[in-house]
Amino acid sequence: MDLIQSSQNQKIKDVVKLHQRKHRYKERKFLIEGDHLISEAIAANIHIDSIFIDENIHVEASYLDELNKYCNHCYSISKEVASALSTTETTQGIFAVCEMQESNDAIDLKGLNKIIYLDRIQDPGNLGTIIRTADACGLDAVVLSEGTVDVYNDKVIRSTQGSLFHIPILIESFESVCEHFEGHIYGTALDDDALDYRQVEPRQSFMLIVGNEGRGVHPDILCSTDDNVYIPIRGEVESLNVSIASGILMYHLSRFDG
Repeated sequence: MDLIQSSQNQKIKDVVKLHQRKHRYKERKFLIEGDHLISEAIAANIHIDSIFIDENIHVEASYLDELNKYCNHCYSISKEVASALSTTETTQGIFAVCEMQESNDAIDLKGLNKIIYLDRIQDPGNLGTIIRTADACGLDAVVLSEGTVDVYNDKVIRSTQGSLFHIPILIESFESVCEHFEGHIYGTALDDDALDYRQVEPRQSFMLIVGNEGRGVHPDILCSTDDNVYIPIRGEVESLNVSIASGILMYHLSRFDG
């Protein structure tokens, strides 16, 4: 492997730019860190452009041979370079530049039975956790509105724990989704017309809509649902974290499958 010792190396500077959304979409590439995420990407047949490994960590020769099969280039890097590539306090020492998938754009919403629609979710940790939970619940897709945090944000990727590679993720307007989706549509709201979610029976086909952390689901969307639901709160807290609420509702609506 070629050794890169300086964070001022042009290749490294180009990779560091992938921490910025505009450069990710310009290059159609994103950066992941850690053995687990790289293994998940390989298992999902994500195309890996290059891998960078801290020269100070021990890597089995067999594992290195395996990595070389799945990427165009594999580099050894200094601790300084590893720190430059990482966005965490303690780097895991192994990174991969992956190419964005294009296939999700062609997914037919008519063929999906269970989806969650995210209306302007802003917190990366919330988005990543919702994607991971949707994967665990067996949903068919996660659909993001414009204005939702970028799915390739490094904090989102870490929070998904690899589920980013397991479940289709689309960016669509609510109107576009409604044109094609044929199942029952549930919004989430706190108004008097909303149903206690425990009154709702699971369905074979549904779309669950959750909204922005501060403002909730847009009123225009709530007017277009089949039903709106809420989660009763017994304590003094005003509301639940959106990823927690999403998890409760996804599991409830998905329990048709046992």
